[in-house]
Amino acid sequence: MHAFRARGRLALVAALALATAAHAAPAPPAAAAERVVVALGDSLTAGWGVAPEEAWPAQLEARLRAAGFAVRVINAGVSGDTSAGGLARLESVLRAAPALVIVALGANDGLRGVPPETVRANLTAIVARLQARGVRVLLTGMRVPPNYGPAYAEAFAAVYADVARRTGVPLVPFLLEGVAADPRLNQADGIHPSAAGHRVIADRLAPTVQALVAPGPARPGARAGAGR
Repeated sequence: MHAFRARGRLALVAALALATAAHAAPAPPAAAAERVVVALGDSLTAGWGVAPEEAWPAQLEARLRAAGFAVRVINAGVSGDTSAGGLARLESVLRAAPALVIVALGANDGLRGVPPETVRANLTAIVARLQARGVRVLLTGMRVPPNYGPAYAEAFAAVYADVARRTGVPLVPFLLEGVAADPRLNQADGIHPSAAGHRVIADRLAPTVQALVAPGPARPGARAGAGR
């Protein structure tokens, strides 16, 4: 009986020692956490007229994952949205705890003739709120048709470079670069990209987004996508 108790005490001591060692030992490295990217935009982002998996946010996610990034891209595009609408729903975007937000707004502002200074103020407010929460931002520019005259179109296009310069965020000068006005890459309305057009957008954004979601500090104020 005494021998049994002695053996029991030894077993208990050994078990406690193993448990203590297990707690003291460093935990094995966890799998890389999935990072969230939110694409905040309008119908050009939502993928009007194409399947959800064909819109550029979904195609961008596929490219990032193929490159080895544990990333989920949330499509927060809303058809008809403006810079004011994007600002109004920014809190819902922040609830997703994004590491990066791609701001792709302004096309509908331009079509409606919203004053460039209003668009500038809205975009600046969006970027500032995201930065205040520690979220990286990629700003994409937009150009408008000359419906309201060349002076308006020029002032509108200048908004994006100005916001990027003032806030220090990287800029893709024109979201639809290589897509706009190409009938092979647009739907019948000549405005919304086809699946092939969305593919071009995703291809152009992917290198810049990869750099922004990779570990380490982002380079503020970089001009992204230039010359591509």
